[in-house]
Amino acid sequence: MSDAFNDRRKGFEEKFRMDQDLQFKVSARRNKLLGQWLGERFGLNGDALAEYASSVVIADLEKPGDEDVIGKVMADITARGVSITDAEIRAKLAELDGVAKHQVMDEL
Repeated sequence: MSDAFNDRRKGFEEKFRMDQDLQFKVSARRNKLLGQWLGERFGLNGDALAEYASSVVIADLEKPGDEDVIGKVMADITARGVSITDAEIRAKLAELDGVAKHQVMDEL
């Protein structure tokens, strides 16, 4: 009975690990897509666009949740004088979350 319990526990731990890994990939992809979308609105292209998108992904590693990403992009929006609101960024994040999940799942 102990072996069955341990096997079940290990199965749950593995599923949890896989779910966390998937969520990390989806969040990173979503943030990259947000960075690309926003970078295009800033007039960036090529390497500058890719670099900006990467900076948005990296911003999410500062603290849990989306507030670090939102804070970074809102500061960038203000610095560039672009007219995009906090609500628009949050709505875009929600939209891109679904897109990112489909992209990541298609790659598996």
